[in-house]
Amino acid sequence: MTTPNDPTVSDLVCARCDVPLEMGKVNASYLGQVFPVDLPRCPSCGFVYVSEELAYGRMLNVEQALEDK
Repeated sequence: MTTPNDPTVSDLVCARCDVPLEMGKVNASYLGQVFPVDLPRCPSCGFVYVSEELAYGRMLNVEQALEDK
């Protein structure tokens, strides 16, 4: 679910490096489990952008499912 205020990847710029973020594979981990995901990241310093929607949506659901195991 995106809202009109959500930035697209082409709108995102790394605050440290001042370069546009690019979609790329990153490893997200929680409770010892590692998940490869495509997220916007800085090609220079590796900063990864996690949107509020993703953090409070799918990631929260995965965290809760892992904690329930």
